[in-house]
Amino acid sequence: MNKKLAVITIAAVATFASNLSASAAEVAGVFRKGSTGLVITGGTGYAFNETYLVLGLGVSYYVVDGLNLGLAFESWSGADPALYKLTPSVQYVFHQVPVLKPYIGGFYRRTYVGSQPDINSWGGRAGAYLAAGRNAYLGFGAVYESYVDCNRATTCSESYPEVSFTFAF
Repeated sequence: MNKKLAVITIAAVATFASNLSASAAEVAGVFRKGSTGLVITGGTGYAFNETYLVLGLGVSYYVVDGLNLGLAFESWSGADPALYKLTPSVQYVFHQVPVLKPYIGGFYRRTYVGSQPDINSWGGRAGAYLAAGRNAYLGFGAVYESYVDCNRATTCSESYPEVSFTFAF
């Protein structure tokens, strides 16, 4: 009786273990090396005591499973001065985690402010992606941004939430 139970147990463990041995590409999914991601952003923003409509587009490329290099562009319109932001970034997605895919990253940002001097900043972000389709993810997170050459008359850093929609191919 004990031998029969042992054989059944070994067979069950072997079957379960064989189902767990997925390839690296299957585990990484859309976050695998060689994948490209397209990010669309939209919403409102507040700067210079004005409220803006913010629309953005970005692209990222996974240089290794989970690690991407990206470039994003945002247009802030509907108020004066008009703003444009260009943001190179690096981000790691913990693709091994089932369901929610946590991410962490850093960025440098150059903000072009009409006829005023440009603003430089750097920051970090953290959050998680939730699958919204086969190759689509909703991202929810938080951002910390610090301004370079900040004068004390203005805020030198800020934190804010971010929501994104990513389509990968």
